[in-house]
Amino acid sequence: MSGEMDDLERLRAELEAATPEPSAGSRIINRAGAQMNFREFHARRQGSAAETRLTPEDRAKRPHIGVRQMISRLTSKAILGATTAVAALGIVVIGPAFMTGPDDATSPSTLAPAAIRVAPAEPQASMELAPMAAETRGVAAVRAPMAKMAPQSLAGDMTASGMAATSFQAMTPSQPEIWPAPVYEADSEAFANEDENPLKVTAEEPVSTFSIDVDTAAWSVMRQSLSMGQLPPKDAVRVEELVNYFPYDYPAPEAGEGPFAADVAVFDTPWNEGTKLVRIGLQGEMPALDDRPPLNLVFLIDTSGSMQDPNKLPLLKTSLKMALGKLRAEDQVAIVAYAGSAGLVLEPTSAIEYETIVAALDALEAGGGTNGQGGLEQAYATAAGMMGEGEIGRILLATDGDFNVGLSGIDELKDFISDRRDTGTYLSVLGFGRGNLDDATMQVLAQNGNGQAAYIDTIHEAQKVLVDQLTGALFPIANDVKVQVEWNPAEVAEYRLIGYETRALKREDFANDKVDAGEIGGGHSVTALYEVTPVGSEARLTEPLRCGAPEGDEGADELRLMPEPELGYLRLRWKAPGEAKSKLMEMAIPVDADKPDEEARFAAAVAGFGQLLRGSDYVDGWGYSDAASLASGALGDDPFGYRAEAVRLMRLAGTLSR
Repeated sequence: MSGEMDDLERLRAELEAATPEPSAGSRIINRAGAQMNFREFHARRQGSAAETRLTPEDRAKRPHIGVRQMISRLTSKAILGATTAVAALGIVVIGPAFMTGPDDATSPSTLAPAAIRVAPAEPQASMELAPMAAETRGVAAVRAPMAKMAPQSLAGDMTASGMAATSFQAMTPSQPEIWPAPVYEADSEAFANEDENPLKVTAEEPVSTFSIDVDTAAWSVMRQSLSMGQLPPKDAVRVEELVNYFPYDYPAPEAGEGPFAADVAVFDTPWNEGTKLVRIGLQGEMPALDDRPPLNLVFLIDTSGSMQDPNKLPLLKTSLKMALGKLRAEDQVAIVAYAGSAGLVLEPTSAIEYETIVAALDALEAGGGTNGQGGLEQAYATAAGMMGEGEIGRILLATDGDFNVGLSGIDELKDFISDRRDTGTYLSVLGFGRGNLDDATMQVLAQNGNGQAAYIDTIHEAQKVLVDQLTGALFPIANDVKVQVEWNPAEVAEYRLIGYETRALKREDFANDKVDAGEIGGGHSVTALYEVTPVGSEARLTEPLRCGAPEGDEGADELRLMPEPELGYLRLRWKAPGEAKSKLMEMAIPVDADKPDEEARFAAAVAGFGQLLRGSDYVDGWGYSDAASLASGALGDDPFGYRAEAVRLMRLAGTLSR
């Protein structure tokens, strides 16, 4: 026995002498990276690349060997020595790769497959994963939720989950952070969409009505699909969400003019000669920080078993921590978690109690079913108890959308949320993860909860939604915003609304204040595009009627000529937050086409890109390279690189579509 111990001690001493001494910061980062790589990357390299990711139920059925059992089987000197030597070899070989510096970040060929990059030291350090070797289905551009948010620099102990205690610095999209691509079945996800809007004949149906939409989830889902080397599912592409992902430089309202201003542009359609695009832009005012009412924010967090993947609950925690720095002392935060059951994790707490809130988030672990109903009931009850006069209540639901306990049907959820809409508490949804993403449920919750839906696939996206655009995401300035356009049959033969298929309203819904519609947050911009065919254009796709509108057609009375020269007439309705009666804004749409500015050209490029992804027949003969060329010439002021990223994705989609 003594001889065996001497051999082991000698081996240990030799290994220690041969192993480079890492820095404290590198040790923290390497440990967190090793955990993620072992769990996601190496599992596929060991023969499971072609398999779909196991569900929690599947994992429960599989036999496993615990750590104690494994150690008990490694009792012999030969086995112990062999495994120790293999581990040492791995440390010596991999160690230098883990300490690769930032200067050679642009050369993937110089990196070990599991290398983790460390950015240059800053007062607030930022971290990102290096490009990994492409496996069977590509790599996903998913930001690593490696760090525990803290107000100071990279320092501190590892959390129970192995995450490093650090803070994130804003990073541009040109600094990719790559995780191994999740493997999942294409039909394991549910997306909310409708068939593409059809072409309408103006003489037969001159009025178009819809609710505005400022959701952005479709862009992030599309981006992640392309980053995995796949075109997105067509139903995942909601063109209006792609267009509205970007901020636009529209004129802001003058003082006393209203919560938002409207801007209309008419220009030639880039993909269809002989037609015109009508761009309707709304720009919300940005209230001063001191003028914002107190915010009561309830984090409603899905901790079910389906949330255990690194790009779900761990990324979720990091994302929510990022938002805390934008809140004020008068704002309150509460946390409700739900799995098999729901419960209050953190009582309403002042937002300046940073460490208390972070500790509550860090304590959350994934496991159990998904009792969405119980979580929603607890969250609404908590929000009601926090509400004071003049304050804003907002539930921020973070989930993969997989509700399987309690209310799980779309109609049941819609009724449940609609009944609580009038309480004054808004419900927004943040989606995480792929594989069982239930986008349809997320859309029902957000649209019926007077909120917005976003999909967080990266740390950069969390920065955009929860830091850069927090005011627009959480502070409403106009509720139930509806758009109605009456087209002039003397000028417009045909028209079609691009996108907004799931936001269509009946003509009579426009003036009905009981009908719900979308919300605009502080500083938000909203964009809608129509493609119209002028009377007499050779691009017209339908034959004109011999006698005008059919007898008895409800649109026959609209055949009167509008005052010259108008393509149509725009009407907008909205409610001030807390009010039940809507207000009306109206303006004419001019006939003359303008030379499109950068904002109009970029919006058109993204709209064309979205239609290509959906396989639209209306952009036949126009391709991804055309969209990229149009967008690259309209980047304008792009401080965060959102538009430059769009051009890269357009080019990537073109490559993948061949």
